[in-house]
Amino acid sequence: MSRNKILGAIFGFCIGDALGVPVEFKSREELIKEPVTDMLGYGTYDQPPGTWSDDTSLTLCLVESLCNGFSLEDIAEKYTKWYYDAYWTPHNVTFGVGNTTKEAICRISRGVNPEQAGLDDEYSNGNGSLMRVLPLAFYLKDVEDEEKYDVIHKVSSITHRHLRSILACSIYVEYAINLLKGYLKDEAYENMKVNITNFYSNTDFKKEFDSYSRILKYDIAKLKEEEIKSSGYVVDTLEAAFWCFLNGNGYKEVVLKAVNLGNDTDTIAAVAGGLAGIYYGIEAIPKKWIDLVARKDDIIRLTEQFSNRIR
Repeated sequence: MSRNKILGAIFGFCIGDALGVPVEFKSREELIKEPVTDMLGYGTYDQPPGTWSDDTSLTLCLVESLCNGFSLEDIAEKYTKWYYDAYWTPHNVTFGVGNTTKEAICRISRGVNPEQAGLDDEYSNGNGSLMRVLPLAFYLKDVEDEEKYDVIHKVSSITHRHLRSILACSIYVEYAINLLKGYLKDEAYENMKVNITNFYSNTDFKKEFDSYSRILKYDIAKLKEEEIKSSGYVVDTLEAAFWCFLNGNGYKEVVLKAVNLGNDTDTIAAVAGGLAGIYYGIEAIPKKWIDLVARKDDIIRLTEQFSNRIR
């Protein structure tokens, strides 16, 4: 796997996150009046430009763990270290932690098995597992479906164990894998729909197909902006990220489109930015944005380690 593809994905994700952090929770109406056009600082969390959130922290924890092979216990241990000790944070401070993720990590610290730690009620379907699974696309690219989806299910279940959240992770990783295989974005989207529908049709996950009908049954790209919600609900986040990626022309346009939808700006821009980073490459990401990223050199070193591991 090309080092540049991994750099594109990780920096694409991280920069989308950092672009969204200063304006998280701002409404779409506010951002229409004053749209984000460049990397800002301070704002919602009073953090300097280039600061990423828990989305990137947990993604980097997963990357680091996968460098040594797949171990659910090790992934969970790194997530726990992030929450309690600010591990893989941009400035040694953990901020903006989602309630479902927080509760799951507290359960792990009390001795609950990581695969059973995630909450599985219908109200625990925020985007907290979707926002951290992108590295699995690289790790599982050439793995058979049964094992591939089993790993995705387990990694989501560390914090989010409801079938809806797990299915979102599978849809996202499957789309990313198809992009990694070199398909055009529309082809990759259609392939993903076929693969997901075929694999999950005879499982309990089929009952969640209705939640994702605008992605799996129809064409999410054809909806108008006003039909796209940008909340932290996992379905809304996945729809918004796909809509921005499929309708954007180039990395910069994709992530700015995502941020300016408002509300959960960092996660939607990160999820969309990861796909755009894979598709358009590290070369398409503005250099001045890369240079502003907190702990840029640490991220590059980790990315190189990961690249060597999965070759």
